[in-house]
Amino acid sequence: MLKEIINLTLLQHTIRTATPLILAALGGLLTQHAGILNIGMEGMILLGAFFGVVGSYFFGSSLAGTLLAVAVGIVVGLLFAYFVIDLKSDEFIIGIAINMLAGGLTIFLLRSIFGVKGAFSSPDIVPLPRFSVGFLEGIPLLDTLFNNHTVFVYVSWLLVALIYVYLYKTPHGIWLRAAGEFPDALETAGVSPRKMKYISSILCGVFCGFAGVHLSLGYLTLFTENMSANRGFIAMAAIIFGGAHPVKTFIAALMFGFFDALGIRLQVVGIPSQFTQMIPYLGTIVVLFIVAKNLLRKKKKAIEGESYNE
Repeated sequence: MLKEIINLTLLQHTIRTATPLILAALGGLLTQHAGILNIGMEGMILLGAFFGVVGSYFFGSSLAGTLLAVAVGIVVGLLFAYFVIDLKSDEFIIGIAINMLAGGLTIFLLRSIFGVKGAFSSPDIVPLPRFSVGFLEGIPLLDTLFNNHTVFVYVSWLLVALIYVYLYKTPHGIWLRAAGEFPDALETAGVSPRKMKYISSILCGVFCGFAGVHLSLGYLTLFTENMSANRGFIAMAAIIFGGAHPVKTFIAALMFGFFDALGIRLQVVGIPSQFTQMIPYLGTIVVLFIVAKNLLRKKKKAIEGESYNE
């Protein structure tokens, strides 16, 4: 039975299930560095998934679905930034409001546009194309793991490297981090912290749009109500676990993707879905517990060190 669970298929599913987490987490860590906690990623992913299907269905193109999802992500990112940055609203409350809006709006539009409840699927929905690298096809292990994925799988890997270089090797990335850590000093240097925060929020909306499209046009070819399934919150957990570092966050997202894929594989051997669906969330809770425990231990050591110096 173990061979039916732990095999190459599990790793292949891990790559696919981790992709929306990676994309959303990369967007969220940008806002995190800019000093914004974006709880609204869950709603952004859900809206991206819905409008990806809308664009693909009505325009007969997965590219159109992707562009529509990205456009909606930009609008939501701007809306979030306006309330949090300009109106000084509580970022947590605005994020929760976006999540609630996305959940209700997609249910309403699903009934209004497609006339169905629960889920919408159609042969007219054009899925994202899958790609294969020719020279890998002759290597069974690499062919199974790295071929036949949608473009967003490969894009997510590339973005990890690009965002690392952007944040730590470019002046613009330094400005973005300074907007969260030293906004007054950044403004003194002649760069607007407000502008950098807006940029981070917009990019977060774009990446969450990508994540949603991967769910509805890549991982599946349909839309179901609340299909984001708390991936926005799991992506936030990956950011926390990875310390908002692109590479560490990527590894954390892969780990959470593994938990998700493991839950799916366990259903194959007859374990009830009510149990297997708990695995990603149990894994998230355990990881956050470990992170919190390590932070408390470091804080305790720091306090003891200060007391010793005194």
